[in-house]
Amino acid sequence: MADAPSVAGLMQATKSNTEATITNYNDIFDETDGEKIDERKAHYMQVVNQYYDLVTDFYEYGWGESFHFAPRYNGEAFLASVARYETYLAYRLNLQPGMTCLDLGCGVGGPLREIARFTRAKITGVNNNEYQIKRGQKKNAALGIDWCNYQKADFMNLPFEDNEMDAAYAIEATCHAPDKVACYSEIFRVLKPGAKFAMYEWVVTDKYDPNNREHVTIKKNIEYGDGLPDLDTPEVVHAALEEAGFEILEVEDRALTSEVPWYAPLDAKYTLTGFRYTKIGRSMTHYMVSALECCRIAPKGSTATSSMLQVAADALVAGGKTGIFTPMYFVVVQKPE
Repeated sequence: MADAPSVAGLMQATKSNTEATITNYNDIFDETDGEKIDERKAHYMQVVNQYYDLVTDFYEYGWGESFHFAPRYNGEAFLASVARYETYLAYRLNLQPGMTCLDLGCGVGGPLREIARFTRAKITGVNNNEYQIKRGQKKNAALGIDWCNYQKADFMNLPFEDNEMDAAYAIEATCHAPDKVACYSEIFRVLKPGAKFAMYEWVVTDKYDPNNREHVTIKKNIEYGDGLPDLDTPEVVHAALEEAGFEILEVEDRALTSEVPWYAPLDAKYTLTGFRYTKIGRSMTHYMVSALECCRIAPKGSTATSSMLQVAADALVAGGKTGIFTPMYFVVVQKPE
């Protein structure tokens, strides 16, 4: 991929405070100090910013520019499935040239660029992480995508006028919101009457048993490894959307449409394409980062960050295999006319 971080460059952009950042991050997820879900919700901006300061370079190196999963056909390349997943969302929103649209929690803008080139819609990427915005701006400029932009902002407090936007979407991003009703209400506010909002949400499924120790451990490790305050159920998501004022038009767990298990890229023993995000590839990257940290090429804390992502990957695979978790609960809603 163009302009992707090298192994030697991993974590160098996340400054010299990597060790302090991973220490603070680990502390807020330390369950031995009592239940910390409320604390994570209260300080969610700190949690999310620390998380993405730590992992953005790892994500780009191993995953590409679009930080999400996708349903995949047999014989289909992973990156092809990612692009199809993104354009499917644009299709369900009926995005047209010149329409104004928000990409909420846009990362470094991989989906934004794919959808912008597919639809020619004017997309504003919303992100509260400055490092990711700078990466996105650089990539947009390199590709000449000058009709889209980025806004450093919290999607709990959007800096846009009431009834301003033609559409909005979020791809595996609103799972970071500490209050679903407040988050969806803010999106509702800035959309024009009749406008649609579509998202892929992370949820625990009806197979999740809060009395099952294995299930609880998987859930906690997903939250820790992915910077989440708490994973909700589809029912919580539906209720929050309706309380915010939306009409629900469509819901579907798109993981169930995948011919290849959605977690396969993380579980595969070896693939010629996408080797970096396989289990072996991740292990090799972890050892290389550890060596770079020992040599003082990568800052202190880089190995701990890599270990955190290993926990995340293993938990995601376990969540997929047990069926208690899906990262692609697809919802389309509309603001009433």
